Parts: sequence; structure tokens; C-alpha cells
Amino acid sequence: MLADTYIPRRLDDQWKIGFWDVDVAAPLLFFVFVGYLSGTRVAFLACMGVGMLLSRSIARLTADKHPAFAIHWLYWHLPTSPLTAMSATPPSHLRRMVG
Repeated sequence: MLADTYIPRRLDDQWKIGFWDVDVAAPLLFFVFVGYLSGTRVAFLACMGVGMLLSRSIARLTADKHPAFAIHWLYWHLPTSPLTAMSATPPSHLRRMVG
């Protein structure tokens, strides 16, 4: 009974890549990959710069908001597909609900 027991305080933390949340790190990683595929150093650095700017703007946009803000924003602003459609909620193009 003297053993210290670790009790986790946060079970539903957002996924992380290193120190960054996935929604912030994904654009940077995508643009680094695109820059690598380009085959030139100038294009690689340009793509990395674009990825950094986009990641920084996403980080500023999602600061002090719900942890799933980026997913909610994508749901309401991107067209639905069979992969992103939810059966329990109405389609995202129906903005007015009665009831």
C-alpha cells in the first residue's frame, strides 16, 4: 500500500508529433514532402517556408479554442465525401435547422 500509483489526468489529449499537435504539424510535413519531391534546394526551401507560414497561421487560428476546432472547421467548410460524412449529424451544407 506504500507504492505510488500514477493516475493519468488527461486521457483524451490530441495526437502529437513531437511537441506539436497534428493539425499544426501536418501542413509543415506535407509541404516538406512536396519540397523533397521537387528535387531542387530552392523549391524545397520555398515549400518549407510555405509550410511554416501555414502551420503558424493554423496555430494562431486554433489558439484558445476547443481542441477539435480544426476538425469542426474542416467539417463545415469542406465538401462532404463518403469518408467524412457522419450519419448522426446533418450534412454540412444544411445550415438552418428547425426544431
